[in-house]
Amino acid sequence: MIDQKITIIGGGNLGSAIALGLIKSKQIGPSAITITRRRLNLLEKLQEQGVNITSDNIEASKSADIIILAIKPYQIVAVIEEIKPVLKPNQILISLVAGIGLEKLEEVAGSNVQVFRAMPNTAIAIQESMTLISTNVKSKELSDTVVYIFDQLGKTAVITEDLMAAATVLGSCGIAYALRYMRAAMQGGIEIGFSAEMAQFITAQTVKGATGLILESGRHPEQEIDKVTTPRGITITGLNEMEHKGFSSSLIQGLIASFNKIGKG
Repeated sequence: MIDQKITIIGGGNLGSAIALGLIKSKQIGPSAITITRRRLNLLEKLQEQGVNITSDNIEASKSADIIILAIKPYQIVAVIEEIKPVLKPNQILISLVAGIGLEKLEEVAGSNVQVFRAMPNTAIAIQESMTLISTNVKSKELSDTVVYIFDQLGKTAVITEDLMAAATVLGSCGIAYALRYMRAAMQGGIEIGFSAEMAQFITAQTVKGATGLILESGRHPEQEIDKVTTPRGITITGLNEMEHKGFSSSLIQGLIASFNKIGKG
């Protein structure tokens, strides 16, 4: 169980999804969660579930043990400076903002606050996120607390900060890349005879099964592919045609293009 009070600054899609995921996990009571947003009417559903809502970031931060910043990059400095007067020693500050490093966050927040960066993806809404975490904090207890929180919302991994840009591309943008494959597979399914609804269902369950095989076994995808491909078979014929058209190459190039975009700011 999580016995700390958590404040989420930014009640947009991501912040609200985190609150909902934590409630669903039953590892924290709704009354221990506070979420902020200017337009409070958009948080009414959370309020109905027992979550505290407010438009006052300062008041929300005063009694929090953990503050999660689920805001836009251009807001991060101003928001931290706004709440800085009420931040306490050993309070945990978690930024979900891409492109703003630990050094900058620590500089703005001050030395008393324990700063973390976390990069979830949109599957956090169904507690299936892949969240990457980095920090300069030396305390294992505090780090374990942050990992435990995001473990309630999917899977986590702790990485060095120099990999956070890559984590954004592979883990966060990666959701869109996987969904684009699914869309293409659905379109192909329609062309070979299925209705749109059935093509979507078959594709989604097939992708779910494929990811389950890798997560459960830990085997390399090619080992699972080998189980499906037979000499002169239809699977290897299709795979080879995709590779001739640049399937793997285009995906890798897309990842690298996104990574380079981050590098350019």
